[in-house]
Amino acid sequence: MDPRTSAQDVHRCDLCETAIAQSYCDFCDVNLCRPCIGEHISDEYETHKIVRFQNRRSTLIYPKCMTHTPKNCELQCKNCDNILVCSSCTASEQHRGHIFVEVLEVYNAKKEVIEKDAEKLQNIISPKYEEIALELDNQIANLDGGYQKLTTNISKQGEQWHRDIDIVINKMKTEIGEIKEKHRDILQKHLEEIKQIQPLMDKSLLAMSEIKESREVTPIIEYSSKIREFSKLPHKVKVTLPTFISKPIDREKLYSLFGHITPLSTATEENVLSLNQPNTSVRELLDEPELVTTIQTGYEFLMNVTCLNEDKIWTSGLTKDFKCFNINGSLHETNATRSGEQPGDIAVDSDGNLLYTDDKSKAVNKIKNGKTIELIRLQGWTPGNLCVTSTGDLLVTMFSDDKTQSKVVSYSGSTEKQTIQFDDKGNPLYSGNSVLKYTTANRNHDICVADYWANAVVVVTQDGKLRWRYTGHPSVTKNKPFKPHGITTDSQSRILTADRNNHCIHILDKNGQFLRYIDNCDLEKPYGLCVDNNDNLFVCECCKGNVKKIKL
Repeated sequence: MDPRTSAQDVHRCDLCETAIAQSYCDFCDVNLCRPCIGEHISDEYETHKIVRFQNRRSTLIYPKCMTHTPKNCELQCKNCDNILVCSSCTASEQHRGHIFVEVLEVYNAKKEVIEKDAEKLQNIISPKYEEIALELDNQIANLDGGYQKLTTNISKQGEQWHRDIDIVINKMKTEIGEIKEKHRDILQKHLEEIKQIQPLMDKSLLAMSEIKESREVTPIIEYSSKIREFSKLPHKVKVTLPTFISKPIDREKLYSLFGHITPLSTATEENVLSLNQPNTSVRELLDEPELVTTIQTGYEFLMNVTCLNEDKIWTSGLTKDFKCFNINGSLHETNATRSGEQPGDIAVDSDGNLLYTDDKSKAVNKIKNGKTIELIRLQGWTPGNLCVTSTGDLLVTMFSDDKTQSKVVSYSGSTEKQTIQFDDKGNPLYSGNSVLKYTTANRNHDICVADYWANAVVVVTQDGKLRWRYTGHPSVTKNKPFKPHGITTDSQSRILTADRNNHCIHILDKNGQFLRYIDNCDLEKPYGLCVDNNDNLFVCECCKGNVKKIKL
């Protein structure tokens, strides 16, 4: 070892500045050699705490008791909002019969929490921020290239327009040439007719001239006048030249015809961070989905399923009853609608309360501690399906009383936040009828609706802007019309929707691209769907009354 380096690492006494420090004053933060200890504590021993140098900074600095000076507050009173107290305080009337814990225990526990938090912040969270920042830097770096492609495409469109306009101009010129020839033919025809009459008139003039000079009686008497015949002049032909009528250029219409630049679409996607392991990875789909278990619910027609937690699910069908099952299939709890009618749909809020729609009372209700509470009552509309978002908001699909309009409304508690009904052109996003429209919110905050009547999954942004529609995937074996029923999403923002007619589940990515079917678990008429926190899929088989748990 380099002697200079080792000399720099040696800690000297702060008093004499020459001897090596073997001790340390934890109260004064001073290095001390053995001979200097006495000098350091000579003023007052109790104001110092001498420890071995290796154990420096190990003595806790307790706050002083404001009531029993100069005692330290080394205990915490659990009955008094965890205030710090000294030993004399514990014997006072104020704290008689209270529970106390040593501050040292709390200190050590919090120290562990701080160490773990620091480790997570340094090894997991901070690198994730760096990764996100790097991705944003790359997006910024690629901006010019992306926008250059846009301008190039616009230029190409312009060039194509120029070529198409030249084609139109040349076509019109050709038409003008053809019209001119027709014009010439008409005039020429009339001219030839006139030229055919003129020799006849010349011949008649010559005959009349000869007769005039003749003294013979017979030719004169037999003369027949042709003046009436020649007096019928030919029609005067007037052919009007064609004209070119130019249309005024409507620049707004021209702009829309030329093309359309979509506005910036900004969508936030929830970043899932696992603090239990440093390296978070994308959860890929299994090569073959696995059937884990089948739960028999006893419903003759099972419609809805929603996860209460990792171990329990709520279900509903064409009766007034709700049934909660354990994953092993045993019935855990039952409840019923207040109206006595079947519920339209069910969901579980962030507090674990069951929510349901009731079309008879036009209400969304909550069951809490066995009691039914009305959250929302509609006027002129009937609630259909619902879901709870990651932020705790409520999405409700509904249809008008005349069954001609449908929309999705988001609520914060009982307060309406947003209505989603039309696209940018004022066209309805959803089919106008009372047919079911299951809905779910994706992790990127997109709102997904399975529109049975429209044969489509309709996805809009959280602002209600149409993103895409999915109308099924071509398949030789799945040849019946695509009629989506239940819909849900997993941790990777994949969208799953039930295709009852074709006995399968469609899995799409967040951009609407078809990924695969689930058709290997002997599914029969799948209906309602939900996914738990571990990406296990629960599927209602409506006619069998079963819920199948499938590992994706």
